[in-house]
Amino acid sequence: MAKENKTNPKKPKFSSWWIYGLVAVLLIGFQLFNSDDLASTQKTTTSELQQYLRNGDVKKVLIITNTNQAKVFLTDEAIAKEVHKDVNEKSFLPASGNVPQYTLDYGDLQIFQNEITEIKKENNLDTIIEFGKESTAILVFLLSLLPFVLIIGIWIYLMRRMSGGGGGGAGGQIFNIGKSKAKLFDEKTDTRTSFKDVAGLEGAKEEVEEIVDFLRNPDKYTSLGGKIPKGALLVGPPGTGKTLLAKAVAGEAKVPFFSLSGSDFVEMFVGVGASRVRDLFKQAKDKSPAIIFIDEIDAIGRARGKNNFTGSNDERENTLNQLLTEMDGFGTNTNVIVLAATNRADVLDKALMRAGRFDRQIYVDLPDIRERKEIFEVHLRPIKTSEALDLEFLARQTPGFSGADIANVCNEAALIAARKEKKAVSKQDFLDAVDRIVGGLEKKNKIITPGEKETIAYHEAGHATTSWMLEHAAPLVKVTIVPRGQSLGAAWYLPEERLIVRPEQMLDEMCATMGGRAAEKVIFNKISTGALSDLEKVTKQARAMVTIYGLNDEIGNITYYDSAGQDSYGFSKPYSEDTARKIDAEISKIIEEQYQRAIKVLTDNKDKLTTLAERLLEKEVIFKEDLEKIFGVRNFEKDILALENKKNLEKLKDSDSKSEEEEITENN
Repeated sequence: MAKENKTNPKKPKFSSWWIYGLVAVLLIGFQLFNSDDLASTQKTTTSELQQYLRNGDVKKVLIITNTNQAKVFLTDEAIAKEVHKDVNEKSFLPASGNVPQYTLDYGDLQIFQNEITEIKKENNLDTIIEFGKESTAILVFLLSLLPFVLIIGIWIYLMRRMSGGGGGGAGGQIFNIGKSKAKLFDEKTDTRTSFKDVAGLEGAKEEVEEIVDFLRNPDKYTSLGGKIPKGALLVGPPGTGKTLLAKAVAGEAKVPFFSLSGSDFVEMFVGVGASRVRDLFKQAKDKSPAIIFIDEIDAIGRARGKNNFTGSNDERENTLNQLLTEMDGFGTNTNVIVLAATNRADVLDKALMRAGRFDRQIYVDLPDIRERKEIFEVHLRPIKTSEALDLEFLARQTPGFSGADIANVCNEAALIAARKEKKAVSKQDFLDAVDRIVGGLEKKNKIITPGEKETIAYHEAGHATTSWMLEHAAPLVKVTIVPRGQSLGAAWYLPEERLIVRPEQMLDEMCATMGGRAAEKVIFNKISTGALSDLEKVTKQARAMVTIYGLNDEIGNITYYDSAGQDSYGFSKPYSEDTARKIDAEISKIIEEQYQRAIKVLTDNKDKLTTLAERLLEKEVIFKEDLEKIFGVRNFEKDILALENKKNLEKLKDSDSKSEEEEITENN
């Protein structure tokens, strides 16, 4: 188990700044003590000075021209007189040089000099008169220190900037640059995320919970001779909850949890990455059992040997080599588990992926309709809703959405409701949020000519008609001709969530996509550039059918897809020029066939197409109910949830019948 924190009182830390301060005080004090300011010097006047001169008490007069001050030095005989008893006491501090007994401030230098000279001549005195300049000792000292202070300050600033900032911690100084930047999560102080906050992801969550249990109860597994796994790799598309799972592990695990990103190992200095890896595992070993989480591990875990055309020493490869050694090499500790997350598992080094380093690969996929419902439940907890929302309906409205997308929908719905000054969020706000995220912001003020608007209306009506008439096309939800984002019009569909796709399903989808251009051809006998996105989509689908999935009779059961990503440079194609011509011809053939098919469907239903377009021009937004009024009820509807509920009801009926039969047999 983790080591208990000792309750010993913290010792005060000694700072080097105290030494610097003490030295500065001593130097300033030394200058002060050597100054004349602390000596036993008295102030006098010009008339008193003249009397002292006539008495022959003055040995020397030092005139300071820049401060209009004169310093008076008495003879030894004069100091012993009663008149000068106030200045004959020794200073309590040792002073360097001769110290004057009196000082005075004079006005005009010429008048003051003439008066002293006359008295000296009249009394035939040998008093010395000198002239000089004087500056403050402290000021001179401080000015002499200023350049050194500036140089030292600039040096400290540059060193801290080069080492990545920070005060006295790891990486705060140039000598600590090789220290790990991992953040240690403390269950007592840090905000805890539990597995209750992770909706869906049942399989992934179960495996991660097992990893936590490995560290909590290691004897349970090692008693049978098993070994605790070294690491687990979370793989999946962006936004599916990989980092959230790691946060839940940090909150649930009663062991130290080190978290950092793959880019934290990278630095401008050579050898820093490997040094930080060593320091990270050393810290984890000292606090073992522990968990290390490396987010976006593809930053340092890319396959070695790629992109190294110069033949130079690659810092990233050195970092990866050290990571491989620490995870499974001589002297590896067994009480540290490494969790890592990436959405680019195809680019990772094979040595990193092998068993013994990452024993488990946990795939975190996009949520299905049931998991989306659970995710909505989690994200709707802090949101004030005006009604009991139908979560199944919201789950159906968001196909292909990740967990992050659903969180964004809930937040956007709350913002929309607040913008409308509502007290609670309603169902319509969620629908508006989905439209906002999928299509973009509405641009109602965009200037569109009547001719363009009519073309857009027939284009979108063509999509709606073909998708309604084809069995495997996605059912329509909403059609609008209000400009939204970069599109001039849009249609929302609810695609069927398929695990496998058949050729007829792909062809129906392509036909529905070409319905927009086909409608322009049928109605206006002209085509436009408005079908750019449609053409891009069908071209990708057709190319995938021919070159990836092997769904073309002419090319045959061949795929040119490389899952390992080794052909990413594209310097050479994996097929001949003759095959390339065949591929291009087949792609064009598939698209043209579906285009002609869409034209035929729209020609057969031209009156309904026109009615739909006119209603769209009138209302600007139409829904599924409007299409049912024009075309009738669609016969191809397939509701997954309804089918599932039907199966559950059948199971309940079967269980009830079985229980009744058991009761009858028991009674007999």
